[in-house]
Amino acid sequence: MKTIFVTGTDTGVGKTLVSRLLIDHFVALGEKVSPMKPVASGAEVHDGKLVNDDAQILLSASNTDCSYEMVNPYVFEAPIAPHVAAEKDRVTIDTHVLNQNAKTLAESADRVIIEGAGGWQVPLTREVSFADWVSENNWPVVLVVGLRLGCINHARLTELDIYAKKNKLLGWVANTIDPDLAYANEIVNDLADMIDAPLLGVIPWLQELDSVQTYLDFTRLPDQITRPDHQNK
Repeated sequence: MKTIFVTGTDTGVGKTLVSRLLIDHFVALGEKVSPMKPVASGAEVHDGKLVNDDAQILLSASNTDCSYEMVNPYVFEAPIAPHVAAEKDRVTIDTHVLNQNAKTLAESADRVIIEGAGGWQVPLTREVSFADWVSENNWPVVLVVGLRLGCINHARLTELDIYAKKNKLLGWVANTIDPDLAYANEIVNDLADMIDAPLLGVIPWLQELDSVQTYLDFTRLPDQITRPDHQNK
């Protein structure tokens, strides 16, 4: 299983941060790691082309030679839902294009880390969601839970639908996005009892992210995930 899909309970919960840290982790294990941000809404023009900050962060962490266009084939200026942004720009998000890019990235890497947009069920088109696309490819999932009021419901609903679509949930990360959240420790403990996948770490509210890796333990991922493909042969 060389491809891992990172989803979240909502937008702005830390998917890019966790995706980047996963890239760092596997690079440190000696793997060649390519990122993918299939669809990104919210971008600015740099050197004559639209660039999304999250996609650029992931690309900068990679140790493979892949182009921005391969990593982020669909990018839109408006920071709105991907399917709405696509319709606004008269573009159709084609999952065949996404599949081809994902396949090409996987062919030249030991690992591909794919970051979704928003939450698990965010639409790519009026007919197809990220959940549908990931399920079609049978990729295992890492879930980022943004710790705020209501996150237990969001986390459980996401987990249940991941399983309903026959995907494997590799683990989950709790990320503090509301520093004033009451009973945060109790919420994490309750979720750890409820979610049938390992807790990979709890990220506190941090002013600086230099030490964020110390709060995560990706060795809790299943053994068949943490060993590079070339070590399994």
